[in-house]
Amino acid sequence: MNGLFLEAEASGGLRDTQIREVLEQSLSAYGKLKKILILPPDITRMNSYAGPISRMLCELLPDVRVDIMPALGTHVPMTAAEIANMYAGVPSERFIDHNWRTDVEKIGEVPAEFVNEVSEGHMNTPVAVEVNRLLLDKSYDLIISVGQVVPHEVVGMSNYNKNIFVGCGGSEMINSSHYLGALYGMERMMGRDHSPVHKVFDYAEAHFAMDIPLMYVLTVTTSDAGGVHVQSIASGRDRELFSKSIAVSQKHNLTFLDKPLKKAVVYLDPKEFRTTWLGNKAIYRTRMAMADGGELLVIAPGVHRCGEDLQNDAIIKKYGYVGRDNVLQMVMGNKDLADNLSVAAHLIHGSSDGRFHITYAAGQMSQEEIESVGFGYMPIEEALSRYDVHSLKNGFNTVNNEEIFFVSNPAIGLWAYKERFFANA
Repeated sequence: MNGLFLEAEASGGLRDTQIREVLEQSLSAYGKLKKILILPPDITRMNSYAGPISRMLCELLPDVRVDIMPALGTHVPMTAAEIANMYAGVPSERFIDHNWRTDVEKIGEVPAEFVNEVSEGHMNTPVAVEVNRLLLDKSYDLIISVGQVVPHEVVGMSNYNKNIFVGCGGSEMINSSHYLGALYGMERMMGRDHSPVHKVFDYAEAHFAMDIPLMYVLTVTTSDAGGVHVQSIASGRDRELFSKSIAVSQKHNLTFLDKPLKKAVVYLDPKEFRTTWLGNKAIYRTRMAMADGGELLVIAPGVHRCGEDLQNDAIIKKYGYVGRDNVLQMVMGNKDLADNLSVAAHLIHGSSDGRFHITYAAGQMSQEEIESVGFGYMPIEEALSRYDVHSLKNGFNTVNNEEIFFVSNPAIGLWAYKERFFANA
């Protein structure tokens, strides 16, 4: 294995001195650098530890021109306040926005035959490979992709080259990869390595991106009242670094339950979750834990609309979270949905297909807006009064003689009823 990998020996995680040493040793292999590009996550990956790592990289390269382009994917650009919060100590003038609709260039195409094979016949179309033009700028000596490995609804396990082809990619790859994952089935992929979507990304990297001077920095983290703890860090380009990081994430970020949940309450921190596009992680990451007929309450004080992108927002509101079969039919008969397959995938992901009930307490959306897209509604004041999210502990709690399962941040893991998870293996 080419690259560096370090796993914490204790639950408290790696020390900053250990992380810095890995970064310093990795950079030393590249000789004298003049200009680099860092591709870290945005505020929706606050727990990735990318902020301190990006600051360390800048400190280790005082004489190098450093540009930073958050891997936004379809998300809105970070605000100045978000940058100051997540990337404290990093000069704001170094940040560049990525626009997934306008800033990309096609570098290749994954053939339909390969897509058909890895998807077990669910998709038989080619996938265009697009990346932000800055990644093709030969003036960069090194491009460092920083990100967190954690269970993910679209790809199975996030990061590695997903950060390139989705985070810094274009609409065609984003649409195709999201829909591929939805067709194959997210419950077959979440928490697992070598999903069909990652096989497409791996093909794209091997065939079209090897001229890009990439170095991946991969973290696995946990979070508690004491803050974020880095359980492992990997640095290099070798695919095995990603697989080793996945194994650590499976150890720390998957929670298996012995019984399905009748009632779950998930809190969405308003600093991270502003839309149902992001907030539906509350649904994705708990769906394998929910009992048939169970109830999921999403407490989301910062959610003010559905889509991160206004065009996507309009499509979501037009069709709603109406279940997999309905969405597949609508894709076949509606050009706006067929042209935005990542939205179609999102609509599939955000429905329980009638298996359990989803109630949204969205702080900045009306009852009419919430119910029109297929969710139940609860006023945010009522939800916060009934469930004190700041005193509940992660896991089982008893509130007013009712047993609930509480998740304080759905972005940091995956919760699953053990039998259901392994039945989908």
